[in-house]
Order: sequence, then structure tokens, then C-alpha cells
Amino acid sequence: MSEKTPHRRPATFKLDDPGVVVMDPDDTGRPARGTVRITPESDPSLLPVLIDTPLVPVRRGFRWGTLFFSAVGGLVLLGTGLGILNLVEDLFARSESLGFLGLAFAAAATLALTVVIAREAFGLARLATIEKLHLRAAEVLLSDDRAASRAVVADLVKLAHQNPQLARARAALQNHTDDIIDGADMIKLAERELMSPLDQEARRLVSSAAQRVSVVTAVSPRALIDVAFVFVASLRMIRQLALLYGGRPGTLGMIRLMRHVIGHLAITGGMAASDSLIQQMLGHGIAAKLSQRLGEGVLNGLLTARLGLAAIDVTRPLPFTALPRPALADLARDLLKKRDDEASP
Repeated sequence: MSEKTPHRRPATFKLDDPGVVVMDPDDTGRPARGTVRITPESDPSLLPVLIDTPLVPVRRGFRWGTLFFSAVGGLVLLGTGLGILNLVEDLFARSESLGFLGLAFAAAATLALTVVIAREAFGLARLATIEKLHLRAAEVLLSDDRAASRAVVADLVKLAHQNPQLARARAALQNHTDDIIDGADMIKLAERELMSPLDQEARRLVSSAAQRVSVVTAVSPRALIDVAFVFVASLRMIRQLALLYGGRPGTLGMIRLMRHVIGHLAITGGMAASDSLIQQMLGHGIAAKLSQRLGEGVLNGLLTARLGLAAIDVTRPLPFTALPRPALADLARDLLKKRDDEASP
């Protein structure tokens, strides 16, 4: 049997006492009997700060698939244009009024197509700007560069200038621009001022979407209706989050956002985290409540909430450093509380 160490009564010691030994936490040696071991604690200011690691773009070779689809698209556009031109010429040959009418329709279609292409290009450029801003902010948090932090904050203020809710935050940041603040602290200040109200609204959007999915999938009689509603609700939620954080995604932008969100879930193990949370909830005696009132509605709501949290990470222009990241457990408690209130008489 191992020797039990007797309990020592509280006492005071001087640092120059020969019976006091200062040892490192990693030191495995045992001091002599009768001595007092003191292990200094780590300075919190010297501990590393957890930040999001910037994504390193992957270098790729020549994309033959892109060339193929671009060539096919060009041929389709040329064929469509030639067909419209022949149609207008045939209309003019039949009747001059029909020719002008066909020419007006062709001009309106061309104008609408140009506007749609311009909006899609603007949406993709806006999403690329937010992604670059996120990477630049993460780099400043690592390098603590003051000049780079001011440039990031200036671009962030330009991105948020159309949001009237952030007018006071923008004014506060502009007042601190000339202050002596380190680069990383400036990014954290910008996150607290600008991202705090947006994060609260984002959490409300995700919680509302999860509750809506939970209600509909709990009462719908068809699985096909469940799948269609979850898909539409997820697209709407991701679009709302992108608009909230300054993005203007179109059709192509939404496709790109969905790819990024699914990739984020795959990299961070989001679905596994959701499964573990659900198992933890079921293990704490909520299985009976789920089987009586909610069925699979709560589970679908939780998965929708996890998808929303991934969308927040993708669409947010700054990484989470000064503010806490929304937790799935909090959304799950809100979801269960909402469903219990609705189920209670």
C-alpha cells in the first residue's frame, strides 16, 4: 500500500526560507521531506489566444472542366443569338410591325440578362471581399500589425455603411482610429462594436429557422415534404445570414455559399458534434419527451441550427476572438423550451 501524505495545516512561509522550494510544473522530482513545494502559476497574459486559423488557398492546375463548360456556354450563347437574329429578320420580312416588336423583345431580354449577370458578378465579388477580409483579420490577430488593422477596420466600416443599426458603432470606431491601439486589440474592438448586434440577430435567425423546421417536420405527414421544407428553410436562412453580415448573394453566390457551408461542416465535424449533442440530450432523460411531443422534429431543428452556425462562421467578416461563438447547446435549450411552451396547455 502507498504511504498516505498527512494533511498539512495552513501556514505562512517566507520566500527566502530554506525549507521552501520553487519547482516548475513539469519537474517530476520529489523534494526532500519537510520542505514546501511552490509551483508558480502561468501568467494569463502570456497564454496563447485561440483564433481561427486562416485558410490557405490550394493551388490547382489547369481546369479542363472549366474550359469545357465555358466553350459549351459560348456556343450556346452564339447559337441563341443567331437564332434570335434570324427570328427578327423573319419577322421583318413578314411584317415591319412584327419586326419592331420582336426587336423590342430582344432588346428587353438582352437588358435583363445584362442586369442579371451584373448582379451575379457583384454578389460573387462581395462574397470574395468578405472572405478576404476574414483572412486578413485572422492574419492581423497573429501578426499584431497596427497599419494592417487600420486597413481592415476601414474596409469593414465601408462594408457596414448601409446598415443603419451600426451607425453608432461606425462612429465609435472612427473616433478610435487615431488612438494608440495594437493591431490585434483594434480587431477585437471592431468585433465588439460591429459584430455584437449582428451576432444577436444571427442567433435569432438561426433559432427561428430551427423552430420552424421543428414544427413543420413534426406535423407533416410526408417525408418528401420534410426534405423540401428543410432545404428551402436552410437556403432562406443562409441567405438571410449573408445579407445580415453584408453579403449580396445571387443564384451563383448561394451555390458558392452552400459549398462553403457544407465544406465547413465536413472539416469541423459539425454533424458529428450534432449527433453527440443529440445522444447527450437523449441520455439525460429527454427521450420520453421527444417521443411524446416532438418526434423527429426537434432532431431536424437541431441539424438546421448546426447548419446555421456553420453559415455564421462562413458569412461573418471577422473571426470569433473577443466575442463568444454561438453554441449549439444554447440553441437546443431554446428550441426545447419553445416546444414545451407550445405543448403545454
